[in-house]
Amino acid sequence: MAGIDLKNLIDRYVAVWSEPDPERRRAAIRGLWSTDGVHVLQPPQEMRQAAQGLGFDRFVLEARGHDALESRVTRAYEEFVAPGTFVFRSRGDADRLHDVVKFRWEMVFRDSGDVAAVGLEILVLGPDGRIVSDYQFIEA
Repeated sequence: MAGIDLKNLIDRYVAVWSEPDPERRRAAIRGLWSTDGVHVLQPPQEMRQAAQGLGFDRFVLEARGHDALESRVTRAYEEFVAPGTFVFRSRGDADRLHDVVKFRWEMVFRDSGDVAAVGLEILVLGPDGRIVSDYQFIEA
């Protein structure tokens, strides 16, 4: 795993969320995540508050395995990118410690480039360099 190109990994990760072609998206997901890889999202504050109101003290969203990951990525693409409103990009601050990678991304308005959202991604890589665990925090 020492030979992983960190910039290439982050570029491929960010690009998959904006990939319009379903077959290329599916192939990219299989190339990025391990077969049983998981994407865990800390929901936005308003969703956590609604869950607390229902008596849930912990609320996370999780997609495990290629099929669930494909559904998650496709849904994000359809909601944010396909309408032509937003694009995703890396903030260029990736860092790695052994098998853990962290970086920030931003969702920006396609027309103006103004930042609409920022997220922190923590990736745990397997021996083959694919993502085993993907933890996403929406920061702003």
